[in-house]
Amino acid sequence: MAAKHKDDAVKIAADNRKARFNYFIDEVFEAGIQLTGTEVKSLRGGHATIAEAYAHSKDGEIFLVNSYIPEYTEANRFNHEPRRVRKLLLRKHQIEKLCKAIERQGMTLIPLKVIFNAKGRAKVEIGLARGKKLHDKRDSEKERDWQREKGRLLKEKG
Repeated sequence: MAAKHKDDAVKIAADNRKARFNYFIDEVFEAGIQLTGTEVKSLRGGHATIAEAYAHSKDGEIFLVNSYIPEYTEANRFNHEPRRVRKLLLRKHQIEKLCKAIERQGMTLIPLKVIFNAKGRAKVEIGLARGKKLHDKRDSEKERDWQREKGRLLKEKG
C-alpha cells in the first residue's frame, strides 16, 4: 500500500500568483481563517480572489483585508459580505513575531494561497515579505525567461 503524503488531500481555493513577483518572501506561515458558513461553501467553489489582499495587525490580532469571497448563490438572506475583514488564527508567539517584523522592519504580510487541508479546514498561507524594486522585478523576469529558454534548448537537444 502506498504511503499517503500530506499534500495529497490539499485543495487550493485561491492563489496569489503575482506575490512572488512583487515581493521577496522571507518566511511563510499557515494560519487558520475565521469564516462563516456561506463563505466556506463559496470558497469550495474556487472563485475567491486574494491578489489585492494583505494582512495587518490590530490590538494583538492579525486580520486579512481586501480578500474577495463571492456570495454563495444558494444562500438567500443569510449571505456574507464579499470583502469583509477576516480574522486570521495564529499562535500567540507567531502573532508577536509578525507584529514586530511589521512595525520594526517595515515588512508586509501577503496572503499566498487559500487552501483546504486534509481535514477540510480552510487555511491561508501568509508570507512575511519585503517589496521588490523595479530592477529586482526585471532581474527575476530575466531569470524566469532564461530558465524557460534553457528548458526548451535541453528538450530540443535531447
